[in-house]
This record gives sequence, C-alpha cells and structure tokens, in this order.
Amino acid sequence: MDTPTADPPLVFTARGLTKVYGAGDTAVHALRGVDLDIVRGEFVVLLGASGSGKSTLLNILGGLDSATSGSACWTHGGDTHELIGAGDAELTRYRREHVGFVFQFYNLIPSLTARENVALVTDLAEHPMKPEDALALVGLGERQDHFVSQLSGGEQQRVAIARAIAKQPEVLLCDEPTGALDCATGVMVLQAIEHVNRTLGTTTIVITHNAPIADMADRVLRLADGRIVETRVNPHKVAASSLNW
Repeated sequence: MDTPTADPPLVFTARGLTKVYGAGDTAVHALRGVDLDIVRGEFVVLLGASGSGKSTLLNILGGLDSATSGSACWTHGGDTHELIGAGDAELTRYRREHVGFVFQFYNLIPSLTARENVALVTDLAEHPMKPEDALALVGLGERQDHFVSQLSGGEQQRVAIARAIAKQPEVLLCDEPTGALDCATGVMVLQAIEHVNRTLGTTTIVITHNAPIADMADRVLRLADGRIVETRVNPHKVAASSLNW
C-alpha cells in the first residue's frame, strides 16, 4: 500500500491582511483582506498592475513594512512567528538571517568588486556560503573580481541575487527583478532565480507586471485593488530560457 505523501510545510500564512496609508478622505487601501499560504520550496509569482498591492504584500512578508490589521506568520524550524506587531529588533533579525531581497535596482557599491559586494552580506550572516560559490551559482564565477562599472545591467542584477542568497535564506523575495532590463537580459536574471529555487530549494516569490513571466512559477497569484482576485497553478512550468515578452 502506498504511503501518503505529507504536504510540504507552510512558510507563510496570512489572514485578513490589510494595509491603509493615510486617513480619512485621503486614505489609500493598499491591501484589502488578503488570505495567503505559501509552502516551502514553492516558486510563486505575484502578478498585477502598478498599485495592485504586490509590493506592499511582499514588503509585509519580508518584514520591511507593517500591516494595519490581520495576521502574517512565517514558520521556521517548526515554530510559527507573527510578523504583525513584532518589534524592530525581531524584524531586523528576521530579515538578516532568513530573508534575501532582490529589487528592481541593484543597490551595489560601485567601488567594490562583485565578490566584495557579496562579502558584505556573508560577513554578517550566521551560516553563509562563500561569495565565490554564490557568484558561481548565478553564472558569474569568472566575473567575481570585476568592479560594478565593468558589469552589464543583467550581470549587476545577478550579483544582487548572489548577495541575497549568500546568507542561505529560507526565502527569496524579488520585486520586479527584470523591470529595468530588456527581455534577453531579463531572461538570464530569471534563469539565475530559477536555478536558486531548484538547486537550493529556496522559497521564492517574484513580483512582476509581465504576464509571460508567470508561466515559470509553480503558482500565480493575481492582485487587483489590494485583493488576490485569481490563483492559478501551473501544471507544466515553462523554463525561464523559453520566456519572451
């Protein structure tokens, strides 16, 4: 008799998550009662137009922003931690030890080499990988001693990915990582993110407004007006190398 397969453990759980900026007639409702579950190792794309609430949701899950109401929990080592209402010290530790961030703009230090930019994170991490190994993972092993000005935009973004994963986070959060890149360069960046998710098993959430990118995800959540209005599971994921937009 076949043994039942256990469901993958949850990494994030959100219930009734709301975020309101301002008050009164000028209040902006960025999130309106979002419910969300994300399991370990999953590759999730948050899809939606500008202003739909994607970045707000990602920032709350990453401990960069707080919610107005609701619950947002993350699970690590069997223990569940509430992000809403957590203190600054706890959120700082959470971001430093457990979350890797990749943004649209690379935020690299121009006077340092690729390896030195990655080493800034590994010097602070508890169980980091070597900067050289992180750069090799994103296909930049031969460019590790080049300065930022000597790298293309796509290479700089891959350095940013290497920096994010070098501390070996449980979660990789990417906010429009291809937004400043052309399609061909963006595909190379997505291949690096895809490789990290597949090789390290890192739970990965990518924000994008480009619908074709959603085809590489395990699951797609489409947001509109602060709500998740559609959830789609991809039965057959498309490789990043096959994407075009």
